Amino acid sequence: MNVTVSQPDCLSGESVISDLSAALLHPVSIHVGSTPTEEMNGAGNLMDFLDEPFPDVGTYEDFHTIDWLREKSRDTDRHRKITSKSKESIWELIKSLLDAWSGWVVMLLIGLLSGTLAGVIDLAVDWMTDLKEGVCLSAFWYSHEQCCWTSNETTFDDRDKCPQWQKWAELMTGHAEGGGAYVLNYFLYVLWALLFSFLAVSLVRVFAPYACGSGIPEIKTILSGFIIRGYLGKWTLLIKTVTLVLAVSSGLSLGKEGPLVHVACCCGNLFCSLFSKYSKNEGKRREVLSAAAAAGVSVAFGAPIGGVLFSLEEVSYYFPLKTLWRSFFAALVAAFTLRSINPFGNSRLVLFYVEYHTPWYMAELVPFILLGVFGGLWGTLFIRANIAWCRRRKTTQLGKYPVLEVIAVTGITAVLAYPNPYTRRSTSELISELFNDCGALESSQLCDYINNPNMSRPVDDIPDRPAGPGVYNALWQLALALVFKIVITIFTFGMKIPSGLFIPSMMAYHHHDWIIFKNWCRPGADCVTPGLYAMVGAAACLGGVTRMTVSLVVIMFELTGGLEYIVPLMAAAVTSKWVADAFGKEGIYESHIQLNGYPYLDVRDEFTHRTLATDVMRPRRNDPTLAVLTQDSTTVEDVETLIKDTDYNGFPVVVSRESERLIGFVQRRDLTLAIKNARQKQDGVVSSSVVYFTEDAPQLPASNPQPLKLRRILNLSPFTVTDHTPMETVVDIFRKLGLRQCLVTRSGRLLGIITKKDVLRHMAQMMNQDPESIMFN
Repeated sequence: MNVTVSQPDCLSGESVISDLSAALLHPVSIHVGSTPTEEMNGAGNLMDFLDEPFPDVGTYEDFHTIDWLREKSRDTDRHRKITSKSKESIWELIKSLLDAWSGWVVMLLIGLLSGTLAGVIDLAVDWMTDLKEGVCLSAFWYSHEQCCWTSNETTFDDRDKCPQWQKWAELMTGHAEGGGAYVLNYFLYVLWALLFSFLAVSLVRVFAPYACGSGIPEIKTILSGFIIRGYLGKWTLLIKTVTLVLAVSSGLSLGKEGPLVHVACCCGNLFCSLFSKYSKNEGKRREVLSAAAAAGVSVAFGAPIGGVLFSLEEVSYYFPLKTLWRSFFAALVAAFTLRSINPFGNSRLVLFYVEYHTPWYMAELVPFILLGVFGGLWGTLFIRANIAWCRRRKTTQLGKYPVLEVIAVTGITAVLAYPNPYTRRSTSELISELFNDCGALESSQLCDYINNPNMSRPVDDIPDRPAGPGVYNALWQLALALVFKIVITIFTFGMKIPSGLFIPSMMAYHHHDWIIFKNWCRPGADCVTPGLYAMVGAAACLGGVTRMTVSLVVIMFELTGGLEYIVPLMAAAVTSKWVADAFGKEGIYESHIQLNGYPYLDVRDEFTHRTLATDVMRPRRNDPTLAVLTQDSTTVEDVETLIKDTDYNGFPVVVSRESERLIGFVQRRDLTLAIKNARQKQDGVVSSSVVYFTEDAPQLPASNPQPLKLRRILNLSPFTVTDHTPMETVVDIFRKLGLRQCLVTRSGRLLGIITKKDVLRHMAQMMNQDPESIMFN
């Protein structure tokens, strides 16, 4: 009945402080009881001799799973009390209105802070990425583009060159061209990258170990009810924001989209602490975190609606209708705030926003579907290779040297990336160039088409112009960049720095004179839009890795601003998911959840095996008997001994050990707090005092020790199933009710217990997996 949770992959090694390691290795038993409303009404008076609740009652320890039914009952009870008091006075009515509006206030604050942080991160990444290549003499805090905005000496052909911006070699030696200048710029580019990555991994290791990785696997686990103290704390928010800028600026093959979801959830957790409605109820807190995840995606992709759907489809475990509305509001405020900051100077929320006006043709569905097949195969390859590498990192000496690993990967990335202009630039700039369509104002090599001076059409009408040498040169560079990104991302994702998934993009170019196009290309019109293929390829690859479908299509649709391309996106996304699912149902986030051993019960997993509750419950044959308490014959000393000798987080209460008729369930934490407070505040409670869970304690002789009545902390309606209940039903119960445990009975007689860990282990065994080495290592 104990769940041992391994360290997150990005936390393994020396960076984890000893206290965290001890907590992670401590066994955790998972249990639940559906506390009735009448019991929750007594939560303010848990012991008969107390007029006020004692501290920490009803709370959870680190690395425990919350009781969803209990949290729901507590919130219902709190709301009933507020409604009742609102009729007593005007002040109480105002307090009830403030309580009702507190959720919207939290959403407003989350949107404002998330949008502001995203804007600051975008501006800082833009500047620090350019800092690796040069500096602006007029204002060193300007990026390359900002530096040349106001220059009057910039020509159309050399729009990226201006006297105010100088590369490091030109600044140091006075020579902008030549082999020596190239080598010096090369060396300083690598040096800056190593410096940025070293600062990032050092800050994470020293100040906030939880700031590493993308954060989405842990957020999915937290939203399912698991508690990881500090993962959404203030220090994590600060360090994640700073190190995300450093990690992306270092040029590593990673993105900031996943970490921005983590940053937004940290903002949500921060504002939850300001309102007792959310700070004292873990279930309500998770509603806020679901909305915060939507705000994070909203500012990451500039897609508010896609953010809401992402939270609903990908990360949220419990998503009521009011959370949908509040998620939409939070995403709206976050997008508006980022738009007000305008970090890219293009009045858009992302650097790679594009608009296409060329229609696509039915025959193009074939290459779109082929892109989906490629995306599914790429997703499967990436997941298996990345998980294999992360498992090797966890189980070998490699995991003990996180700083050296980051430095080594950064060095290799910088050395190999600099010669290729498509790997040297930032991820957002690369995606922007691949997504954009060619026009008269484009200077990219991808738009190097041969001009015929005898043409009567305007210059920007290029459908019938043949591809120039720049296009073919760019194709080779892009092919090398694709292979490089595929390989290096496998080793980058999961290191001890903030890292999101890079979106691999595909591209195509004009070949309108091919015979397959002659029947469906209009004369003088674009037959193939390369940027559209890049966008569909990006969606297919991201869908193959994450298994997203609806939210992914909406995000890409919001990026392009055109309804016409929904069908190609849907075809590619569905195809990539089908192909990837043929090799395994888990996406990259679910795979990392399994690797780290988090007790996450995925609602999408199917259980079709014909096993019964009696096959899974504990104790098994040859196991020690189930630890129970009796309702009127257990002493305080017996209870304290049981708590000391076991690691279980709760105990069934029975009439007697002979009958084993179930009465209820009591939590270990509440039991410990009750006895501790009784010894402090109630005279006569000693080790030999009898603990009563009955309604009334019997009259005892004056010579007997004072009894201890603890019926008020007893859950009289724990969730129970019979021993012949199919496990398919039990699994559905655990999923839909968020149970921590359920008791197994036969005709009211207690037989055993099934915890969430038991369910997960049984499901792994049915899939021919080793639960000890895979899920709970």
